[in-house]
Amino acid sequence: MLDHPAITAKMRALDLGVCLASLEKRSDGHLIVRNLAPLDSYPDKITQRLDHWASVAPDRVWLAERNSAGEWRRMTYAEVRAAVRRLAAGLIARGLSAERPVVILSGNSIDHALLGMASMYAGIAYAPISPAYSLISSDHSKLKFIFDLLTPGLIFVEDGKSFARAVENAAPAGVEIMIGHNAPEGMACTPFSALLETVDGAHVDGAKVDAAHERVGLDTIAKFLFTSGSTGMPKGVINTQRMLCSNMAMCSAHFTYLQKEPPVTLDWSPWNHTAGGNHDFNLILYNGGTLYIDDGKPVPGAIEATVRNLRELSPNWYFNVPKGYDALVPYLRADKELRANFFRDLKLFWYAGAGMSQHTWDALDEMAIETTGERIPVLTGLGSTETAPFAMAANQTQIGAGNIGVPARGCEMKLVASEGKWEARFRGPHITPGYWRQPELTAKAFDEEGFYCIGDALRFVDESDVNKGFLFDGRIAEDFKLSTGTWVAVGPLRTSFIDHFAPFVQDVVIAGLNKDYLTALVFPDLAACRKHLGKLDASPADIAASREIRIELERLLHDFAQKGTGSSNRIERIIVLDRGPDIDKSEMTDKGSINQRAVLTNREQIVELLYADDAPEHVLVARRKAR
Repeated sequence: MLDHPAITAKMRALDLGVCLASLEKRSDGHLIVRNLAPLDSYPDKITQRLDHWASVAPDRVWLAERNSAGEWRRMTYAEVRAAVRRLAAGLIARGLSAERPVVILSGNSIDHALLGMASMYAGIAYAPISPAYSLISSDHSKLKFIFDLLTPGLIFVEDGKSFARAVENAAPAGVEIMIGHNAPEGMACTPFSALLETVDGAHVDGAKVDAAHERVGLDTIAKFLFTSGSTGMPKGVINTQRMLCSNMAMCSAHFTYLQKEPPVTLDWSPWNHTAGGNHDFNLILYNGGTLYIDDGKPVPGAIEATVRNLRELSPNWYFNVPKGYDALVPYLRADKELRANFFRDLKLFWYAGAGMSQHTWDALDEMAIETTGERIPVLTGLGSTETAPFAMAANQTQIGAGNIGVPARGCEMKLVASEGKWEARFRGPHITPGYWRQPELTAKAFDEEGFYCIGDALRFVDESDVNKGFLFDGRIAEDFKLSTGTWVAVGPLRTSFIDHFAPFVQDVVIAGLNKDYLTALVFPDLAACRKHLGKLDASPADIAASREIRIELERLLHDFAQKGTGSSNRIERIIVLDRGPDIDKSEMTDKGSINQRAVLTNREQIVELLYADDAPEHVLVARRKAR
């Protein structure tokens, strides 16, 4: 961490709200952590904020996206509200409901936002589904499972031809298919534009829309969000209006400055995930901000679009996953003008989805100081699809990569001792009532006191002061024991491995259950390895077989092993995989995270090679630790 004052004048001026917690030690050994500040009141439906901003700031831009010509298409709050009400009328006329919801298969777009908001305005549940289940999957098994679970009444896709195969293979017979453009030949479908213009040949009946909107309450199902399927088929998490609205009250109480300075941001985060679709999208709506939909992503060939957008836009609040920051840092370092424009209005970096490496955190810190003369907070929190997602958050006093702060206002956290760790559980108005049509999974998700069991382990930054925050301590289900009985904390070990092997490693799977020592299966970072080799067309097999890459990784393995303090964090052998994770075999979730258990199961033969007495040449072995 950089050696300079932790809190600057800019940080002191940035109001992130009250973030003090109390710690109760119960007689049963459990700990209860609560935020000392009460949760403010909140509306009973998130669409009331659309009505509010359309009234008080009708000409303010809410949504913007690039059109096919590369120009920004912008819609004001008043324009969005008018379009949402027209769409809501059409949805009401179709008799849709939570039992027959709207399903959106394509990614982020203004039309996606309009249809989702219209569904909620009419009191109709909708479900945004990962495009990967349609476009990457070869058998569409997850998509079929989701359709069977939801029984949709309407399916929307932006680009009909791109999604044609998925719709033909998986969509239930007789379900209305709505398409934004590029309708496939021979497929019966409704143009999205037709729903915007008329309803059964007549103009919008405002009274019916008003009546439907009035019936929406806190317990109305707003949407279904599906978990990534990291342990099997996706689970349909019920998201009620109570969850969404209370969570935004929690967020707004934490990011207090946004109430005075409406957020302006560029964001690519998928709306089928709770981080993008609930936290980011709703935070901007709740506080009357402007969302520029990023057509870039943090991968080679797509990050360039994000960079282009950031040359034009100056966000005052910026969210990304750690890999997104990793991809952006080299461009910021190399371009002074880009850096100046990016940092000009910026008050806060927020990251989620994974732990940020210290070198990335330091890079953002260094550039902020160089560009503005002051630090800009780099903060994170903790949550899940089931928590809407905002459950914990750090403030500017909790500095350092990985500090997730303390529970948000209105959120109660229970810590339960589990194999030497503290397992976190949450309770509050932002917690899901359960999984749609899966009561057995719902029952398993909650303890006897109604706390949601998130499955994450936490550890205190300072056990004597709860207000210094917590650190993520891995997933309870991922940890295992070596043959010696020694526990292995997979989460922290995985993070330190990736950080040490940067930039050559995209992800890693730790093996060693009931073994004498640890090994690892490495998914290489293809872009970094190609750059190192000077071969931009090198395949994953080429990289795995490359002697240059093996020499570099072997050197890093020796260094990493020397730093190990014992069998629980010393990795003895690694192998570079020549094939990426398979989404159909649940090795990778739709958001790109790795399912450790599935990889180890599906690649059992590779694991056996790692433990062979005579390791083959492509298994890299650490030297004995120096005494």
